[in-house]
Amino acid sequence: MSDSENLREEILALVRRYADAEHRRPAFVPGETRVTYSGRVYDAAEMTNLVSSALDFWLTAGPYADKFEKRMQEFFGSRDFILVNSGSSANLLMVSTLCAEELDRIVGTAGPPRLRPGDEVITPAVTFPTTLTPIVQNRLIPVFVDCRLETYNVDADLVEDAIGPKTRAIFIPHTLGLPFEVDRIAAIAEKHGLWLLEDGCDALGATFDGKLVGTFGAMSSLSFYPAHHITMGEGGGVAVNHPRLKKTARSIRDWGRDCYCDPGKSDTCGKRFGWQLGELPHGYDHKYIYSNLGYNLKATDLQAAIGLAQTEKIPRFVEARRRNFASLLAGLAELEEYLILPKVHPKANPSPFGFPVTVREGIERRDLVRHLEDAKIETRLVFGGNILRQPGFRSIEHRVHGTMGGADTVMERTLFVGVFPGLSPEAVDYVIERFHAFFRAR
Repeated sequence: MSDSENLREEILALVRRYADAEHRRPAFVPGETRVTYSGRVYDAAEMTNLVSSALDFWLTAGPYADKFEKRMQEFFGSRDFILVNSGSSANLLMVSTLCAEELDRIVGTAGPPRLRPGDEVITPAVTFPTTLTPIVQNRLIPVFVDCRLETYNVDADLVEDAIGPKTRAIFIPHTLGLPFEVDRIAAIAEKHGLWLLEDGCDALGATFDGKLVGTFGAMSSLSFYPAHHITMGEGGGVAVNHPRLKKTARSIRDWGRDCYCDPGKSDTCGKRFGWQLGELPHGYDHKYIYSNLGYNLKATDLQAAIGLAQTEKIPRFVEARRRNFASLLAGLAELEEYLILPKVHPKANPSPFGFPVTVREGIERRDLVRHLEDAKIETRLVFGGNILRQPGFRSIEHRVHGTMGGADTVMERTLFVGVFPGLSPEAVDYVIERFHAFFRAR
C-alpha cells in the first residue's frame, strides 16, 4: 500500500478505538437513565464510514450516495431509490413529480393523469405537517378523512366514499409504523384511476400481507432523521415503483434539470451540445436545460456514508422495535380499563416507530404525561393530532369528508412512548411498571 493508504488505515483504526471507548451506550439505571422516545443507535461502522468519506472530501452526493441508493433500491425491489435531504423533502418530491407537465408525455396512458392545481388529494386528518404541506404548496386540495382510533391510520371504509369528481390521488402515511390497509386502498386507487403515494417515513421494514410497505404505491417516502429507523442525521429518500416516474423525480430533486448525468460525469446522453428543447437554441448545453420546476434536495456523501453503514442493521433494528412493541402491548394489557391499546391489522407486521396509547374518558392525558416525564420517560403526541386544528393549517383550502371524531380524540387523549432499538428490556420493563404505578395511585 502507498503511504497515504497506510495513513488512512491508521486513522480509521483510531476512529474505531475511539468509537468503542467513547460511544458505548451506558447501562440502564431505573429512575436515573432517561428513557428517550427514540435515538441514534450506531457503532464504529458509522463513524469510520463518516471519517472515510471526509477523507475523500466529496462534499456533495457522490460514491457513498450512489451505493446507498443502490442498497435501498435492492431492499425495496423498486424501479429506483432517490436520496434526498429529509423525509419532508421526500414527500415534496413525490407530490411535485405527480404535478410535472412532462408526465403528459412520459406517462401518457400508462398511468393516471398528472395532478393540476385544484385537483383533490385524499389524506388523513391525523398526519405529520409535511405530509400535508406539499399538497397545499402544489395548489392541490386536500380532502380529509378520519382515522380509526386503535390503529391511528386512515379509516379505509371512508376513503372510497370521499372520492369526488376532482379527486386524482390518495396520499396516506403508515402512522407510527403501523401499516394502513394498503391492499384495500391500492385496489380503490386502481379502480378509480388515482395515484397512490405512501408516506413510509415511520415504517421502514413493515410488511402487509407479506409485502414491504412502500412497494404498493407509485412512490413512497422515508425519513433518516435521528428519530427514525435508520439515520444519517438529516436525510430522506423516495422509493420509485412506477416505471415512468424515475427521470422526472430525479430531475425535480436536481434543480429541475433535463440532464441525467451521474455526479462527476458530463455527457451520458452522448449529445450534450446537440439538444433542442423548448425555445432554446439548438445545441444549448444539456447540463443547463431545465424541463421541470425543481429544487436542490440532494443529501451529502458524508450523510450517505453513515446511512450505508446503518442499512446493514435494518433487520435487527426492525426486530428490536417489534420486540419492544410486543412487550409493551403484553405488559399494559391489564390496563385496558384505562387505556385504549393499539391494534394491528391481521395482515400487517409493523415496524413500529412508537407505542401509542389513548387514555379513556375520565383520565387526564396531561397527568399521565407528567407522571411519565417525572420518571424520566419521554413521551410524544401523535404529530399534528387533527391537523386542521393547528394554527398554520386552519385557513388552507380543503374539503372534509364526514366527521373528525377520531382525529379529535387523538389530538386530545393520545400519546406515545418509545420502542427504538436502543431501549434495553430493563428499560421497557421500567416503562411498563411506571404506567402501572400511575393507575395504582388512582
